[in-house]
Order: sequence, then structure tokens, then C-alpha cells
Amino acid sequence: MISTQDWADARRVWDYHQMGHAPRPCSVAIGLGSHDLGVADTAVDLYKRGLAPLLVFTGATSPTTRERMPRGEAVHYRERALELGVPSTAILVEPHARNTGENIRFSRKLLEGRGEEVSSVLLISKPYEERRAYATARKLWPGVEVVSASTPMTFAEYVDSIGDAHLVIDMLVGALQRLMIYPDQGFMIRQLVPADVAEAYERLCQAGYTSRLTTAATSSA
Repeated sequence: MISTQDWADARRVWDYHQMGHAPRPCSVAIGLGSHDLGVADTAVDLYKRGLAPLLVFTGATSPTTRERMPRGEAVHYRERALELGVPSTAILVEPHARNTGENIRFSRKLLEGRGEEVSSVLLISKPYEERRAYATARKLWPGVEVVSASTPMTFAEYVDSIGDAHLVIDMLVGALQRLMIYPDQGFMIRQLVPADVAEAYERLCQAGYTSRLTTAATSSA
């Protein structure tokens, strides 16, 4: 059973992970690979709204996506975008990245190799990964303006879409832990974690939502 306190703490952490950026026109939109095809759908929506002339989908496979996306996350994202009417000339694929840091570094290398002038990036991720993606990009690509985006949904809607509330809370806790420890490892910029969010995190850890915590001191972002 998930207690009332656990739900309240999870919502507090969820809200913190959301950057609250208003989508605006950028040089390029980058969709970060994951199990969630909603990232591709949101990238297409932003493209069709004229907020980016070019889409980059980045991601290889992971244990959670290997069966669902055997050709790789970025490739499946591209296929989804083509189904939704985006011309192939407006899509680039980066199929090698296996974590958020590589998503950023490899996408940057791909765009620079093509001679694309990038002053701003519309960075599209899962809803609870907005802040992590932002902090990583600010560290690894400091010369560009970063605008975070994700599929608009509430915490309850996201839980319903995944179908496993305990897993979702585990993911929220794991993402917050990385925001707190990765700056010391050089993977992302440091961001203030408000006291109420830190307290919610500690209670959730004590309640056992720990399956997505990392213990490796040199884990990659």
C-alpha cells in the first residue's frame, strides 16, 4: 500500500522535476531516448507548431527498451515521427547514446559535424526527467540556451500511463538522487533542492522507494 504521505511526497518530488519552461522557438529540438514514445509525439507536436525546424532523436537501447524498441530508441522515435507526418529531411538520428550525458554529447557532435548553428535547444524528455536533462545539457553544452519540455500531464496521469505507482515513485527518487550527487562527478550543473523536496526524498527512501538509486560513485549521467 502507498500511504497518503508517500503520495504527497511523490507529488512534491514530481513537481520539482518539472522545470515549468514555456516552449518557445529554438534552433533544434532533441528528443531523449527512453521507453516512452510520448517523447517522440511531443517532439512532433512542437515541430508542427513551428518551434524547431529540425528534430534530433537520440538513444540506443537499454534493458527496459530492448524488447519494445529492438532497432534502438532513436530509430523507433524517427519511425513514429515519420508516421505522424514529419518529413525525413527534418529528422536526424543519433543511435549510440546510452545515458543522458551521451544523449547531449553525441547530439552536439552530430549537429556540429553537419555545420548546424545551434544557439538554443528544445530538450524533450520524460516528464520527471526535465530537470535532469536541463542540468546535464547546461553542463555539457554551456554555449546554448536550454528549454526543457515534456508531454504535459499530471503526476496521477503519468502513474496511470505506466500502470505501476511504486515503480514511478522509485524513478522519481532515483532521478532526484542523481540531481544531488552527479554535480560532484562533473556530469551536470548543481541546482538548489528546496528543503521540503529534500525531506520528501528522505521519507520516500526510508519508505523503501529505492530500486532506482545508484551506488556507483562513477555512474554516468
